[in-house]
Amino acid sequence: MAELSKPRPVARPGANMRLIEALQYRLPLAALVSILHRASGMMMFFLLPFIVWMFDASVSSEVSYDGFTSAFVAGIGFVPGFVIKLIALALIWAYLHHAVAGLRHLWMDATHSVTKQQGHSSAVATFAISILLTVALGAKLFGLF
Repeated sequence: MAELSKPRPVARPGANMRLIEALQYRLPLAALVSILHRASGMMMFFLLPFIVWMFDASVSSEVSYDGFTSAFVAGIGFVPGFVIKLIALALIWAYLHHAVAGLRHLWMDATHSVTKQQGHSSAVATFAISILLTVALGAKLFGLF
């Protein structure tokens, strides 16, 4: 009599892998840049009301500009100024990373540079450029120079 084998598992989206198992994968650096490119785009989209408020408060009048700058020192309501600066720093990083990663994607599309080594080296450059620019603008935001 023939021995019955176990049925093969059915691959259904999300059914076979738990979140803990998914977090154990070590993604390549190029994948992290791509994921953060999408995340920074979403962050900028959802914080768009804050960006519009910052722009409106900074260009309306001298009085509103003073109120805008005091929000970074004294805060807004129960939110301290330090938190407002951190939100602005997150927006700075999101914009810079999204811009640099977008240029990386455009460069890769235009030159058809899709080798593993070129993807890795351009991902390193993307992280380095966006982090260095964020640190420089963050130092200016927090008054270090």
